[in-house]
Amino acid sequence: MAGHSKWSTIKRKKGEKDGARAKIFTKISREILVCVKETGNADPANNGRLRDLIAKAKSNNIPNDNIERLLKKAAGSGEKNDYEYCVYEGYGPNGVAVMAECLTDNRNRTAGEIRCCFDKYGGNMGASGCVAFLFERKGVVALDNEDNAINSDLLMEHVLEAGGDDFAIYDNAAVVYTEPETSAAVGEELAKRGYTVLSAEAEQLPSTYTKLTDEEHIKKMTNLLEVLEDNDDVQNVWHNWDM
Repeated sequence: MAGHSKWSTIKRKKGEKDGARAKIFTKISREILVCVKETGNADPANNGRLRDLIAKAKSNNIPNDNIERLLKKAAGSGEKNDYEYCVYEGYGPNGVAVMAECLTDNRNRTAGEIRCCFDKYGGNMGASGCVAFLFERKGVVALDNEDNAINSDLLMEHVLEAGGDDFAIYDNAAVVYTEPETSAAVGEELAKRGYTVLSAEAEQLPSTYTKLTDEEHIKKMTNLLEVLEDNDDVQNVWHNWDM
């Protein structure tokens, strides 16, 4: 299966400075707080989703001490948490489909900010469902392949044994596709077989792509993605831009 995946941005994220890392930690912290509240379980050994989020935090170079403090905070009975999940959809320049997954404590504020981002960079925010049909939710496990040492035949065998569906190998990473709810389990199995797992989570993969050839459209689309990802309420941004 070919498809847009966040694996290509992982190395960039790892090289970001402290300010950007703090922003990433804020986003992941919010996800962890919501996860613990919804499941009532702050033990990653018995909470697969929480275990995924901790792995995500570690892949972004967040120190273990910070993660431990966050888990204690999430488990505290006095912690107020009014975040809610919402998705905003729209189109960027030349009809590029964009989805922004958010966790917010003020839906009106977030909707206004997301709409402003679309308007500023040549797009428009649409109604719920306007682009969702162009994406399929899949589990995606990204494996480090910086030394190009992954053997395709061996990986195919390991993917099937681990419960994965398909895979693709690139210069710096291999991407394994799974059912959304099994990405963590497949990632754990592949880690046991010696692979370095960069991330394992559900993603929205586009079924079709839109190309941009106009330099102004490319500039606006790049800026749109950057400002959306920079918003504290936005957890993930998915798009079908053929980059």
